[in-house]
Amino acid sequence: MTLNLSWIDDFMVLAASGNFSRAAEERHMTQPAFSRRIRALEEWLGTDLFDRSSQPARLTDAGVWFRKTAQELQSQVARVPGEARAIAEASSQTLRFAATHALSFSFMPRWLRALEARTSVGPVNLVSDTQQKCEALLLQSQVQFVLAHGHRQVPGPLDEAAITSIVVGEDQLLPVCAPDAAGGPAHPLEGGQGSKGALVPLLAYSSESGLGRILREVKGMALDRLPMQAVFTAHLASVLRTMALDGRGVAWLPKILIGEDLATGRLVVAGGKDWHLDLDIRLHRARGTMGAAAETFWAAAEDAPAPDGQAVKAARRSAD
Repeated sequence: MTLNLSWIDDFMVLAASGNFSRAAEERHMTQPAFSRRIRALEEWLGTDLFDRSSQPARLTDAGVWFRKTAQELQSQVARVPGEARAIAEASSQTLRFAATHALSFSFMPRWLRALEARTSVGPVNLVSDTQQKCEALLLQSQVQFVLAHGHRQVPGPLDEAAITSIVVGEDQLLPVCAPDAAGGPAHPLEGGQGSKGALVPLLAYSSESGLGRILREVKGMALDRLPMQAVFTAHLASVLRTMALDGRGVAWLPKILIGEDLATGRLVVAGGKDWHLDLDIRLHRARGTMGAAAETFWAAAEDAPAPDGQAVKAARRSAD
């Protein structure tokens, strides 16, 4: 008999609950079919994994041992696609990026153009998504690089996983809203209330947003003291920008995204400098050795001038 890898998933689901009916439902099959698969796994191992005389079923000593082994097998299987891609990409010229929506169409094009003066940039495969999903793609080895906003006081999942990054640009998170008839903010933060004495309408970020995570960590206590009411929530800065342009409230938006809106007066700053938040734009790289093209690109990004004119590698964050 040959091991069916799906039996391991069956085992882990049953080990979590001990309930055959519930586990079968979670695995989208009938209980008799599920029970046969568990029995097939036990026959392959040559020992019982569950004590079926109790309800819920309990792991035997062999079952306790196999649960740890099964977890290791699941982890190894999950890494296989990424490792296979890494081998295939050793000679590939394609660069695989994930970048937040805001940076994908505001910062990334001119940043790549500047790097092309230093090195040959081959084909780029870009995934544009929320920061949370971009971070997950890098941790799963599905991309080589992530371009996202960061803040030195707010470590994210990639920092906690000791993923190396460099600062490749600067930005600011600004509270903005549509102007009133006189050209001032229709929903000023100063004074704590809007132009008609009502609560200031907030265009808020969802929990998936990296910008929202930074804003909450750095300014959360101060925001809680403001008489504001969330009237709209989204995870994309570009969506909140549209709502702000429509006059629906105040949104904290990256300056790199709204520079033209500010210059033309379509949006105005709604609060003083205490409400402005300096941001880094960071390039994160995959662990280990990447393909030659990706390593060459990373070296060029490291050697490019940083926002302060120093070598960008001085702003490196790494596991070292």
